[in-house]
Amino acid sequence: MIVGMLTAMPTAALPPSTQATEATRERGDACPGALRLHAADDGALARIRLPGGVLTTDQARALGRAARRLGDGDLHLTSRGNVQLRGLPAGCGAELAEALDAAGLLPSREHERVRNIVASPLSGLDGGGLQDVRPWLTALDAALCASDAARSLSGRFLFALDDGRGDVAGLGADVTVRATGDGEAWLTPGSVRVPAADAPRAALVAAETFLAVARSDGRGVWRVAELPISASEMSGRVRGRLTAEGIEHEVGPAPSGAADGPPPGVIGGALSVHVPLGRLSARQWAELTRAAGSELRLTPWRGVVVPTSASTTAPAEALARLGTVGLVSDPASPWLRVGACIGRPGCAKAHADVRADAARTLEAVGRHALPLYWSGCERRCGHPSGDHVDVLATPDGGYRLSVATAGRSTRTASVAGPSQTSAALAAITS
Repeated sequence: MIVGMLTAMPTAALPPSTQATEATRERGDACPGALRLHAADDGALARIRLPGGVLTTDQARALGRAARRLGDGDLHLTSRGNVQLRGLPAGCGAELAEALDAAGLLPSREHERVRNIVASPLSGLDGGGLQDVRPWLTALDAALCASDAARSLSGRFLFALDDGRGDVAGLGADVTVRATGDGEAWLTPGSVRVPAADAPRAALVAAETFLAVARSDGRGVWRVAELPISASEMSGRVRGRLTAEGIEHEVGPAPSGAADGPPPGVIGGALSVHVPLGRLSARQWAELTRAAGSELRLTPWRGVVVPTSASTTAPAEALARLGTVGLVSDPASPWLRVGACIGRPGCAKAHADVRADAARTLEAVGRHALPLYWSGCERRCGHPSGDHVDVLATPDGGYRLSVATAGRSTRTASVAGPSQTSAALAAITS
């Protein structure tokens, strides 16, 4: 039986722009990185930024070795296409940094936490985008690492490079560049079109404009959405900086249309798999590395795209092999609809082992129309930005389910345990 009454709670009216949430912080940004480790209940945690989720097979092997030698052996994918190593011993920082540096994963130690860039993972592989964003990715990462100002960005600040299909444009990045197919790119904040060749530089200008506004505010602002100015005012300031930098731009219609992340399967010149709850075992990582020609692309949807090569004579067979080690190769799998934070025992703040509970109830609730995200506490680490069902562990050992849908009322139900989530889900979505 469902514990408690279902309640219909009106969602607060949506703000007129993304510049709506003011924030005041008294401490610095403690976001973990490869050099700044975070102490968790299961050991230290390192977060390695991989711009665009791209890494060579040699870099993938180096990460796998580091996970086995220093961590819990697994590689944990984040919602930004980065990798976390968990279970690290105290005092391993120097050894880890040396291994990452040798693999080319630390191009700038001063910028390693700010290299947060998501990019359309199928760009250049399936013919679905308007422009291959890989040159943008390389140029923006180099520009970031060369910018003294960019060192002050928060580890939470996010860039998105969209090839025109609209996949990463919907991830709520602070700076988004989207190909328009006419030799130009749409830039936000700024709400302008710029020449495609200038897109990476324009993205950095937008980020440096944010920093100038944030410094003048003096309240520890980390994201564009936290600035106390309107979207139109921020766009005006970005346009002013673009003019000062000699970057041509003009106000024009915004691109329309959106897409989800790549489904599992053989797509164009690539294999695509989903990683259940974003956790890759050493064996799974090794199989992905073997299947790859020269690189892997980790996606913000906790998947992996493996570009094939001329030597990949039977992509369907290669995909099937990845499925035998527990990677999701079926686009109908309920795992594509379920996510979770680390939960217990890795996080001291979590009230439950949400990953085990999510797996236990997968068949019952994983095929719901909205994706489900299980959180161990109110922080909801890693939760999706789009519509979803929020499954929140409570201190009494139960869960509270809420439909998190923008612009609609939210209905909530409380349950005594995970076995009751299916009934509660039906009740709040009927």
